[in-house]
Amino acid sequence: MRLFRKQFSALCAVAAIAVLAMPASAQNAPQKIPYPVKVVTLVTHSSPGAGSDVFLRELVRYLQKYVNATFIVENDEGGSGAKAVSRVASARPDGSMLYASSPTYILTSLLSKPANTYRDLEPMANFFTDSEVIYVRAESSIKTVKDLIDRAKTTRGRWGAANPGSLERQAAEQLKIAAKVNAAVVSHEGGGDMMINVLNGTLDMGVGEMEEIRAQYEAKKIRVIATFNGERIPALSDMPTVKESGYNVVLVKFRGIAGPKNLPPAITKIWDDVAQKILADPDYQKVYNAEHLSPHFIGHEQYGPFIAKFAADTGAYLKSTGVIR
Repeated sequence: MRLFRKQFSALCAVAAIAVLAMPASAQNAPQKIPYPVKVVTLVTHSSPGAGSDVFLRELVRYLQKYVNATFIVENDEGGSGAKAVSRVASARPDGSMLYASSPTYILTSLLSKPANTYRDLEPMANFFTDSEVIYVRAESSIKTVKDLIDRAKTTRGRWGAANPGSLERQAAEQLKIAAKVNAAVVSHEGGGDMMINVLNGTLDMGVGEMEEIRAQYEAKKIRVIATFNGERIPALSDMPTVKESGYNVVLVKFRGIAGPKNLPPAITKIWDDVAQKILADPDYQKVYNAEHLSPHFIGHEQYGPFIAKFAADTGAYLKSTGVIR
């Protein structure tokens, strides 16, 4: 018995030394949440470098910290998001394939007749709201929204937006109506293509998200002249809102995760839990604050009604302007 006690004490001492020798990051690592599948594919309709693509790729770094699964991002472009929505809608409801939800999948559903619409996906959790902004190349003579509108009145103007089923396109179209100008709104499949055309002077301006234009903004290749937010962006307090500039257009983009219909409650609960854990992670907070993203958690129970209301409000606007009947 004494020998056993000595051996047990020795083992405990070795274990204690091993724990003390572990890096602090390993000792403090969060216990990972079990997940029903080993690999999870996160699908976005965006091109590489566009808003939803950037959102997912940054999110994956923290998902793998908290969830016991491997996460990969795939860009499934085409049809203004319709292709990606159909792919996820037809996937098995086991949590292995999910979609980066944003206003685009609602607008595409309302503006066209895709095989699958936003109604065929299950809203799971929302993470952020994102600032939509107007930006111009650094050398542009356009300094304010008034300058932009004056240019459109004299030369018609060429404004850039993402694909036709996007909130950026809606923002540009609403600004046209509010300003009573006939600027040509040029659609692009992704924010990267639009950025090129702003930088080379093909476009007078682009409408995009701070998240996707941050690199060019920090490199001083572009200048942001206004935001479509209802209030100024805290980190960019000198930048006015479009509404302050005299045009009553306010739009904010949501960013979340959706999946196929009939997902088990156990999976939706995992996403409710992990979304809150990730948003509270100090390292991730530094990242999303730097990208001017506002944390806005909406759990599974409330996310469905939120999406339904957004779709109803957007549909009402499109009907009132004659875009759809």
